[in-house]
Amino acid sequence: MRILAIDTALPAVSACVLDQDAEDPIAVESIEMERGHAEALLPLIRRVMSKVEGGFASLDRVAVTVGPGSFTGIRIGLAAGQAIALACKAEIVGVSTLAALAAPLILDPFDGVVAAAIDARHGKVYIAAFGPDGRPVLTPRRVSAHEALRALGTGPLLLIGSGAPLLAKEARARGVPVKIASEQSAPDIAVVARLGLAAQPESAPARPLYLKEPDVTAPGGRPEAPKSTGAEHDAAGPHTAATAQA
Repeated sequence: MRILAIDTALPAVSACVLDQDAEDPIAVESIEMERGHAEALLPLIRRVMSKVEGGFASLDRVAVTVGPGSFTGIRIGLAAGQAIALACKAEIVGVSTLAALAAPLILDPFDGVVAAAIDARHGKVYIAAFGPDGRPVLTPRRVSAHEALRALGTGPLLLIGSGAPLLAKEARARGVPVKIASEQSAPDIAVVARLGLAAQPESAPARPLYLKEPDVTAPGGRPEAPKSTGAEHDAAGPHTAATAQA
């Protein structure tokens, strides 16, 4: 199986093509950027696909990061991925950005909890945490560092992502053993591809994963009940990669 992976959910625009069981991508490109994802994505995909024998017609599957991340960025990636999958008659799957950040750490033995955290601003993080076997111990959510540490327990903790420093500060204040593996702002696109290959389309749909609280206030001053965030769907996670690597 050959997959095209796309990520525009965070401060980068990335794409790669990977064959199942191959060690390295056939073609890959990633550009760090805060804005301009819409203008950069399609030219980048064209450059990547120009290096792939058989071009778009050789694709069996497309994987797209579904969040959490930038509302606009998520939509840009999904629109491109869905269009390519439709044109190529290929499957499409969604991959969580938190899962893609955590996956490389899951594959290395660690006697504790691996947590991927993305800075959500205003003292909050998007976070998900996983046990040694890659199984979720904390499902994706948007919470304060204080709430996150209360949910993560006594550690030890291994952190990754742009929200790692905020969590580490809270952990040290609580006396929880903690180590930051990386403060990278976006996942490795090759990891997104591997998770996409291991995923099942039925359980990892290409649908946005929004975790931010609703901004609309209903009559009477009560917050409006949130619409579906997509958190109920099981975007490809690290346990799928661990299974695939076994």
